[in-house]
Amino acid sequence: MSPERYGVGWAPARVSLAGNPSDGYGGAVLALALDRWSAHARASLADRLTLRPDSRLVRATVRRFARELEPRALNTAIHWESAIPRDVGLAGSSAVVIAVLRALCDLFGVALGRERLAELALAVELHELGIQAGPQDRVAQAHGGLTFMDFVSGRHEALDPGLLPALLIAWRPEAGGPSGDTHAALRRRFADGEPSVLEGIGELAGAARRARAGLLAGELDEFRGAIDATMDVRRRMLVLDPRCLEMVEAARRSGASANYTGSGGAIVAAPGAPAQLGAVRQALERLGCHTARWSFTTPSHPVDAPVTRVSPLT
Repeated sequence: MSPERYGVGWAPARVSLAGNPSDGYGGAVLALALDRWSAHARASLADRLTLRPDSRLVRATVRRFARELEPRALNTAIHWESAIPRDVGLAGSSAVVIAVLRALCDLFGVALGRERLAELALAVELHELGIQAGPQDRVAQAHGGLTFMDFVSGRHEALDPGLLPALLIAWRPEAGGPSGDTHAALRRRFADGEPSVLEGIGELAGAARRARAGLLAGELDEFRGAIDATMDVRRRMLVLDPRCLEMVEAARRSGASANYTGSGGAIVAAPGAPAQLGAVRQALERLGCHTARWSFTTPSHPVDAPVTRVSPLT
């Protein structure tokens, strides 16, 4: 292999629309990959493992890849970057892991299916680093587009993002934090059989299924209702940051359904009508939130590993 050869990989941000946080507990989730927010990685052969910038997460990713697929990965230079807002529930960490895995696959000619890619990415955080996490983020990022995930049957269904109404993502960097903290406490309560948690997980899975059915039937009120139902169940199950709740309530007062995008720090808002989007945005920005509008007019095509695209890194 020529020393000049390199492999590239990428992965998008993830937004949970309905059903979160039920993915690690045999539930169901409807999630969306946001390609315009992504992590990128480039891998090339080197005398020793070199990371730019250095990262415990990336180092663990390379170690896992080397142990399971290609020992030469320990002699690579990895250059990575991410445009995903950090620690606000947009799956930025798993995006970095998948981007690096795809770059290594591209470098060494390893072909991984989407499901295997997601499993390997989950193993990095769960087993290499001891971070409590579920499969949702990695499945959604490995599949791309809009994905309905049923973790009872193991069925993952690609849906057309064009079914979605315009959405608004809002986030407060100061209200974010490591997602593993949320999952660790919830997992203990689930393992202990706490009735409110067991009941809540079932309700969350039902909300995800209603969101899917509403989109497929063109019933956007049903879809929005499932977003709100997810948030309401989450509020009953967990102690939530008042700054995040303030975002949700501001969006709802302005005519939108709203839910956390993940573990905290960011929300997704679905206005009841397109004309309301501006009012929702203004209400959230008055709170000091960053906002981004997303519209979906064409289908999104899933991306499988290995990925071969021009790297934006310099």
